[in-house]
Amino acid sequence: MAHADPITVAIERQIDPTRTIEATSWMQAGVDLAAGFDGFLGSGWVRAGAESELWYMLYRFTDIATLEAWEQSSQRNWWLDSGRAFAKEVRTERRTGIEGWFDAPLGAMLNDPATGPIAQVIPPAPPRWKQAVSIWLGFFPVNLLFSWLFGFIPGFDVLPMPLRVLISTLILTPIMAYWVLPWVTRMLRPWLHK
Repeated sequence: MAHADPITVAIERQIDPTRTIEATSWMQAGVDLAAGFDGFLGSGWVRAGAESELWYMLYRFTDIATLEAWEQSSQRNWWLDSGRAFAKEVRTERRTGIEGWFDAPLGAMLNDPATGPIAQVIPPAPPRWKQAVSIWLGFFPVNLLFSWLFGFIPGFDVLPMPLRVLISTLILTPIMAYWVLPWVTRMLRPWLHK
């Protein structure tokens, strides 16, 4: 069975400042509802500041199927409808796939009964050009080493080019995805999020 990466959704909402008590209960109700769904890994919410109208909610599910089951559920639709009078969704962002390599580590995203909701807002992904540079910095030396090593295999250089590319991508893709890119992004994290 193929491994699916967890998906984190960050939602920015503008809340009517005259209705913060209702909004607080409403946000917590959303966390509690999501917690009852299969694949739920955690959720939480924070306000941008005491006087800010911007509130952030995070939730994480094990894969796209469990996330979509929550997002398309009648319970979530009911919950969203109940907050329309005071909550306006400003921005939603999903983190998965290649951009997930560039995420900062997520902190606790659960509701702590002693202190209330805990969440860490995910910073935006680095600009695409920084992502491209990071990928190239990992891919170039790995591809160079692969090409050099496979040059010693008799007859490899006479194989048709599509077959050589197929072999190299089948070998290099998992190496890049599981070892090289996570290591490169860890090393470059300060620069990526600058």
